Amino acid sequence: MDWNLMIRNSVKQGFFTRALQIYSSMVRSGFHGSEFTFLFVLKACAKLPSLGDLKKLHSHTLLTGFQSHVFVQTALIDAYSKCRCLHSARLVFDEMPLRSLVSWNSIISAHCRDFRIDQSFAILSRMQLLGLELSPTTFLGFLPVCSLPQGLSIHCYVTKLGLDDDLPLANSIMSMYIRLSQIDGALSIFDSLLQKSIVSWTVILGGYLSCGDVAKVFTLFNQMRRQFVVPDSVVFVHLLSCCKLSGNLLLSMSVHSLLLRSGFDQKDPIDNLVTAMYVECKDLVSARRVFDDADEKSVFLWTSMISGYAQLGHPREALHLFNMMLRTASKPNEPTLAAVLSACAETGSLRTGEEIEQYIFLNDLGSDLRVQTSLIHMFCKCGSIKKAQAVFERIPRKDLAVWSAMINGYAMHGMGKEALNLFHQMQNEEVIKPDSVVFTSVLLACSHSGMVEDGLKYFRSMEREFGIEPSIEHYSCLVDLLGRAGYVELAMRTIEKMPAQVQARVSAPVLSACYKHQNLELGEMAAKKLFKLKNAKSSGNFVLMNNMYTSMGKWREAEKARRLIDCKGLVKELGWSQIEIDGVV
Repeated sequence: MDWNLMIRNSVKQGFFTRALQIYSSMVRSGFHGSEFTFLFVLKACAKLPSLGDLKKLHSHTLLTGFQSHVFVQTALIDAYSKCRCLHSARLVFDEMPLRSLVSWNSIISAHCRDFRIDQSFAILSRMQLLGLELSPTTFLGFLPVCSLPQGLSIHCYVTKLGLDDDLPLANSIMSMYIRLSQIDGALSIFDSLLQKSIVSWTVILGGYLSCGDVAKVFTLFNQMRRQFVVPDSVVFVHLLSCCKLSGNLLLSMSVHSLLLRSGFDQKDPIDNLVTAMYVECKDLVSARRVFDDADEKSVFLWTSMISGYAQLGHPREALHLFNMMLRTASKPNEPTLAAVLSACAETGSLRTGEEIEQYIFLNDLGSDLRVQTSLIHMFCKCGSIKKAQAVFERIPRKDLAVWSAMINGYAMHGMGKEALNLFHQMQNEEVIKPDSVVFTSVLLACSHSGMVEDGLKYFRSMEREFGIEPSIEHYSCLVDLLGRAGYVELAMRTIEKMPAQVQARVSAPVLSACYKHQNLELGEMAAKKLFKLKNAKSSGNFVLMNNMYTSMGKWREAEKARRLIDCKGLVKELGWSQIEIDGVV
């Protein structure tokens, strides 16, 4: 029986635990193997990683006399390093009577892996003093963890040694520049390469993707095709991610067509990315087609499709798909449950929400903060603020999203004082710095509870104390706060002081307040700002203006407002409400 062959094949196929089991069987059979046996099993330990098994193997090398072999000692250094035991790796290295270049490279990588860059540079200097000939592999360990000044030094040194034409090293230096947001440095190396591997192309494409430069990614991709470089699955992952980022449906369909011709469409995570891409382009029909055509549906694919339905206003389809998923071998993970809870929140079905909560606890998925945040949001939207409070209170360590969800829940329920108290508690107890989303909830709470002075105070402190520039949502909350309280003229003066680009977009609350307080003059001023919006697709503002004119006997003006709805091709939105009876909405 060829034990080495069996162990080697197991390691090569990724069955690392099985490789160690075969080694154990070999030892029990009275065989000790060779130095090559230890190379294979030590690699298996490093891949798992398993420090306990590694220590046993180290003792076996001592018992069998293989501890003096340079290859075995080097493999021990690498394995200890990957098992996060730098101290043992260094002991093995220090006790080596003879060291190969690979041994030196391994101990440098071990220190880099442990983020001890200065010590790695000290070892490099020692190698130079000993007159060792450095190889491209010597520098590979530095590049994933070094700072920009250190990276520049390494790049200069590599060039000085004449190693810059080594393709794997050049690709790693490009990756280093991209990691440090120096895309121009990466492009300079890329352009200087006489020969480019597919890895070179994927590195530079991924770099521009990380910068959000979709146009440059496709420019490089077209250049790649003109040079007859065949794209691999990683290239398509980058292209699909770009399409998702841009939300351009035509571009997405073109890439999908090319993907189908290339034969990568059924590989995970490609099908998941294609589905997510179409969701981002708001094309649920194409997304569902890709989903249905997938031979094997991973949990990520289910999650992408469920999230798509939830995000694009089809919560019932999301819940239906979730029920289908529960009947398959794929089991929901935390992101799946966060998505389905979001869908449940939109339907307003408390019973369905409670059933999902029960499933979460039965499957021990309740400790994830995303799930807990989604539960709070769902219960608030379904009208059960007490259940939301119960979820909130049992979370031991709350992040900003959890606090924000509960504050927003109090705001939507008109519980302004509770929202502000929680906001203060968040800052005092957890020392968490609020973000723009939290301030939107705080301003909303003040608006719904008529707390004008508090709202103005928090709006001012948002920018002065926390450096958060007001967004359209903040301005809208401020205007709504003043309008609801009857300070319509102050609301209009506030709008006039706002940046010009947001004035029209925050005028709707003033129009609503003018209708409520019968202020025709200011209502007409607010309406003029709203009607200037080129992309006004809602008929609500025109209907408000019509109702205001009608209530004040201005029939001619009311008729004009109604005609504007027809001229702009708008349709009056029908009002609707829903109620849950016996678990059915």
